[in-house]
Order: sequence, then C-alpha cells, then structure tokens
Amino acid sequence: MRSISRISTLIVFGMTILNCRMSGQLLQEFHPRKTQCCSAVYAQRLADDLQDWAMLGRYFEDNQRLAAIPRQPGRVVFLGDSITDFWDLVKSFPEKPYINRGISGQTTAQILVRMYPDVIKLQPDVVIILAGTNDIAGNTGSVTLAMIQDNFRAITELAEKHGIKVVLCTLTPVSDYTANPQTVRHPADDIRKLNEWIRRYARQEGAGLADFYSAVVDEQGFLRKGLSNDGLHPNESGYALLVPVAAGAIEKAIR
Repeated sequence: MRSISRISTLIVFGMTILNCRMSGQLLQEFHPRKTQCCSAVYAQRLADDLQDWAMLGRYFEDNQRLAAIPRQPGRVVFLGDSITDFWDLVKSFPEKPYINRGISGQTTAQILVRMYPDVIKLQPDVVIILAGTNDIAGNTGSVTLAMIQDNFRAITELAEKHGIKVVLCTLTPVSDYTANPQTVRHPADDIRKLNEWIRRYARQEGAGLADFYSAVVDEQGFLRKGLSNDGLHPNESGYALLVPVAAGAIEKAIR
C-alpha cells in the first residue's frame, strides 16, 4: 500500500505540473501521447531515488569495506559529478590508493551532503573536488553564483577541519562541436565566472588548485575539438590531459 501511495503521489504531482503549464482553452484536435511501457516501474524507481536525494547509498557498501581494512598512506578521494564518475582512476593513476566518489548529475549541494560518508570517514590525505557544472545546468533547481560558492566553502571547511588537504578544480569547459550542443545549459560565461572565483578562493584559503579548464580550453573558450564525444565529458584524450594537472596538484598538497 505504501508503494501504491507513493506512486499515486508522483502521478498527482506530475499532473499538477502539467495542468499549470497548459493553456486555458479547448483543443481543436486530440493527439494523445503514447504511453510508455512499465510506467508504474519507472514511477517506483523515481520514488526510490527521491528517498535518497544525495545518493548516499551509491558508495555505502564500498565505504564499509574500506573502513574495515587498514588505511593506505597517500589516500586521495576524487569527489565530484559525472566527469569524476567516468574517470578511470586505476588506469590514470596505476598503483595509487585513489578512490573515486563521483556521481553523475550531482550538484555541489548533493556533494556537500556526501562529505562525511564519502570523504571524511575514509580519512584521506587529500580530497580533490571537481563540481559545479550541474549547478550551472540547474540539475537540482535554480541557484545563484553565491549559493554555489557557499557550498564550496562548506565542503572545503569540513575537509580542513578534519585535517584533509583540499584541491579545488576549475570546471572543464563545454563545447558545441559535437552533435550535442552544450552551451545552452552550460553557458561559457557562467563557467568562466565560477572558475575565476574558484581560483581566488583557493588562493585565499591556501587550498590546492588543479586548473583543468586551462588544460583543455581552446581560443573560443570551448572544450577543444577531439577531447570529448558529447561536448561535456572528456574522452580518453581529454582525461589524459587532466592526469598531470591532478597529479601535480595532489603532490603539492601532500608536500
């Protein structure tokens, strides 16, 4: 009964949104949208996802596994969104005790919630933070630049309070060179503004800086051609350019 109730709530919520967007006049012709298969299954999945907004369950079991074994010196947690999530750290940093805690689609607000279970409790020497692209895209609602900055401050201060060195990363640029134009949802000017603040804040806070933006940007302010298959996420060639930037920032932070 509880599942049915949750599904019903979602359906009512969806209908409310649709009704708000519809104009107040009768249709001349009725062209119904084709109903997809398994709507109840998708509704249940959405309801389950909303119960874990920050996706604390994503790495729960692996965090428990790591807590049960001796901590390796030089541990680094990569915290972020899909650009971190898709990064093959084992391939990029062989034999390094680096832990991937990226989750596709997340904003800095969600990442902030994950700081204790996915970073602090793992007791890394360094946390490298790459986030903000999805804030600009409005993945969890509209935000101001100041709101994103506050999340970065909170993430940084939490890490520092627990003796964890922080490396802040500039956002990678996007491009319209592929079949998936990205600048509509990720305006280049917004990325530049946030990156300018990240650079200033890193200097003020004495945090490390991994300037990924400068490593992959072209003269147009776009992600260089050939470095992404969708204009947003680096491909293998793109990640190859990020590796030395991250490695240098981590080494400096540990030193």
